Amino acid sequence: MLMFYGTRLTDQYRRAGVYVDKILKGTKPGDLPVEQPTKFELVINLKTAKTLGLTIPQSLLLRADEVIQ
Repeated sequence: MLMFYGTRLTDQYRRAGVYVDKILKGTKPGDLPVEQPTKFELVINLKTAKTLGLTIPQSLLLRADEVIQ
């Protein structure tokens, strides 16, 4: 994987737990709102970039949430 931009699975699991709690307390699933992720992360793998002969711009590296060496 060279780059990943998306939501953290742990955040999705946490939100799913909130939904399960509401359903177990009696809320009808159809009454629950559909939620969209609000937090995204950017992960860059420099080892893969080097293997592919790519140079990642410093400005992009500074914006990344995680850089894999």
